[in-house]
Amino acid sequence: MDARTAATPALTLVGHAVQAAIIDLDGTMIDTLGDFHAALSRLMDELGLPAVSREQVEHRIGKGSEYLVLQTLRIHLRDDQAQDLYPRAIETYQRIYGTINGQYSNPFPGVPEGLAALKAAGLRLACITNKPTRYARELLDLKGLLQHFEVVNGGDAFPRKKPDPMPLVETCKQIGLPTAVVLMIGDSQNDALAARAAGCPVALVTYGYNHGEPVRAVDADGFADRIGDLLPA
Repeated sequence: MDARTAATPALTLVGHAVQAAIIDLDGTMIDTLGDFHAALSRLMDELGLPAVSREQVEHRIGKGSEYLVLQTLRIHLRDDQAQDLYPRAIETYQRIYGTINGQYSNPFPGVPEGLAALKAAGLRLACITNKPTRYARELLDLKGLLQHFEVVNGGDAFPRKKPDPMPLVETCKQIGLPTAVVLMIGDSQNDALAARAAGCPVALVTYGYNHGEPVRAVDADGFADRIGDLLPA
């Protein structure tokens, strides 16, 4: 047994004994829809394409910048046109996003207090997101949340992104814990699929994006209106 595993007490959350939590970023900790909409609006303007609505953007959040940009292009273009324009679009989008990261986003209610409560209860915390790592760390720092996390891994940290289990499995290795004792906390089916495949228990918050679909229809071990609600009363 790893010394860190033995030294970390377990808490029972959503029916599982856990020693750490891996927490998603967009839609789980921080409402970043405003950032995404602003960046994509500027992108579409620079490309000479029609604007996109906040709802159209919201339904495409959660699978990484590459997916978000390509699917947004497909709103107004044929697939072959979107594919041809994509290399220019993703480069332009990353430039734009880097200038506005955090300007139009805020932590969801209860998140700062919930993270502090999870840590105070003895859980070790890591963040996994499909957002590029540099933007994830910058955003968490801007919102005063970075200090809670031992590890922050973005979509560029590993060869594959969620819903592939690789980011969860590798992050558990980094913190020296087996996946079975690490709770995934997210807001979408993407997070749940990754957790199930990795062997992690999973809890979903009820206020996130989930690609525009009802979150309670997703296979998860539990649901919470606030992150802190996952702790025993």
